[in-house]
Amino acid sequence: METMRVEGLTKTYGEKTLFDQLNFMINEHDRIGLIGTNGSGKTSLLNAISGVDHDSSGQIITSKAYTIGYLTQDPELNNDLSIMDAVFSGSQKVYQTIRNYEQALNAYSIHPNDPAALKRYTKAEARMNEEDAWNAQSDVKTILTQLKIDDDQQKVGDLSGGQRRRVGLAQVLIQSPDLLLLDEPTNHLDFDSIDWLQNYLAGYKGSLIVVTHDRYFLDQVANKIWELSFGKLYEYEGNYQDYVAQKATRVQGAIEAQHKTQQLYKAELAWMKTGAKARSTKQQARINRFNDLKKNVNTLQLDQDVDISLGQTRLGKEVINIKNANLTIANQTILKNFDLLVQPNERIGISGENGAGKTSLLNVIAGRLKLDSGIIKIGETVKMAYYTQLTEPIPEDKRVINYLSEIGQQVTDKEGQKISVTELLEQFLFPRFMHGTLIRKLSGGEKRRLYLLKLLMQQPNVLLLDEPTNDLDIATLTVLEDYISKFQGTVITVSHDRYFLDKVADRLLIFDGDGVIEEHRGRFSDYLTKKRQLNKQKSRNAKPKPAKQPTTNDAASQKPQKKKLTYAEQLEYSHIESDIDKLETQQSDIDKQMQSNGSDYDKLADLQAQKDQLESEIDQKIKRWEYLSEYAE
Repeated sequence: METMRVEGLTKTYGEKTLFDQLNFMINEHDRIGLIGTNGSGKTSLLNAISGVDHDSSGQIITSKAYTIGYLTQDPELNNDLSIMDAVFSGSQKVYQTIRNYEQALNAYSIHPNDPAALKRYTKAEARMNEEDAWNAQSDVKTILTQLKIDDDQQKVGDLSGGQRRRVGLAQVLIQSPDLLLLDEPTNHLDFDSIDWLQNYLAGYKGSLIVVTHDRYFLDQVANKIWELSFGKLYEYEGNYQDYVAQKATRVQGAIEAQHKTQQLYKAELAWMKTGAKARSTKQQARINRFNDLKKNVNTLQLDQDVDISLGQTRLGKEVINIKNANLTIANQTILKNFDLLVQPNERIGISGENGAGKTSLLNVIAGRLKLDSGIIKIGETVKMAYYTQLTEPIPEDKRVINYLSEIGQQVTDKEGQKISVTELLEQFLFPRFMHGTLIRKLSGGEKRRLYLLKLLMQQPNVLLLDEPTNDLDIATLTVLEDYISKFQGTVITVSHDRYFLDKVADRLLIFDGDGVIEEHRGRFSDYLTKKRQLNKQKSRNAKPKPAKQPTTNDAASQKPQKKKLTYAEQLEYSHIESDIDKLETQQSDIDKQMQSNGSDYDKLADLQAQKDQLESEIDQKIKRWEYLSEYAE
């Protein structure tokens, strides 16, 4: 069994200790969710484990054969390579074989009458058969397809930031290392890709550490939660829900222990004040214990809750009204005869395909983008704040408190009380020693939290949020969700985060691309459940056709037939549909049990877990059926 052992891992950044003398072990099949507030050192810990960071101290002990794959927030990819070549830039022999086959197939498709191209293709295919690389190639194609990477010959340098991250994710998944380190893997993925990644990681053979804000993702993937807090690492068994309960118990225990220490310290302090002297060994021992208590009293450090308690301006009856809107960008239809009436206090969630125009709609509402035709009317009382995906340019040498002072020296909360910028920063988890810190020294997440605070200080009554979960920690998101629930204004949110949308939206706009926008009422999770059921039915009703292979008019130069099913695969294919039927019957039985146990929350939780597991198994079976059916006679 491949394991990693870490001893005494320490990392400091300026005057801040990110982690101190950490000791832990990562075992095979561990699924670890790493959480902590922005700036606590999560990415730095991943860098240290992966070997990217050489400034940390401590020992990382593994076997020589131990492999690590690391998805960073900004993957390093060669801009001159095609997507396929970038994905296969690893050193494994099978990757070279598949890369050679893909290149030979591409050349032969372009020049089917070229004998040299045919010879190279035939040789490459023979090598694929010799090394049984077809399954590996199938896995690669599946990963690229599920991550919505369609043109694998496109240059990496031509990709957007989100596309680069998906290529980087494909690259590390294909490597199948002993340990996968994933830093915010769900960023820039739509909900179909997130679902697929969730199921893929659930069946991954190696171990995994993932940093993510997606709490549903953590619930489905993690079997351990590590919390990095004030330089220490706290380990919890189970998923995110288990962590929440266990942390509450730990914090309460720590508070009680601190209280006992304080009471004992007060008693010992009173004794010391009576003029105790070290006249005996026992007295000296008691004085020593007092000095130890003095060092440990009032040392308890707990993560604070972010408190967003700001006032806002009044919002009238007219908010946003869009009529017959049309918008095309770079020959792509974004809006087509689109109408939208936004009422006061509405909670609208926007999701859907990447590149379909979700951010463009927010830009239209914010006045940053003009319609080709149509009307948009913004109410006279609307005071809008737009939290964009990219933080506005901030002078890196500007200090934290000066950045906020541009808005004002104080703001008014909901009770009409004045709050100074200093107090506001402390509420937002920026302690006083950080107020004079240069912004360039902040982590990416801390900069995003500062940017959010600046927007809310303006006391808007309409909030536009574009992928707010991408860079904010879970603690900040939890309080933002609470703030939105109490916000006496309108909120429009673009997001792929299922948990967040369930909390903040009850009206949904789903962008399907080419100007097609669906509208739904209710929770985002309910919409996704219906969509999955429809997709499964469509998938089973339409048997996929094998991909067309390159041919020539010369029968002798026809490409050899693609690999057929093995005997074992034929047996698997013969009963896989009945397996799917059985699983769906079990799922239907669970639905009935859930209806009859509506008031038993413990039973419902257990049934939901069983249903989620069955759904994952059904998805895997359907994907396997699709693959086998391509080669079945």
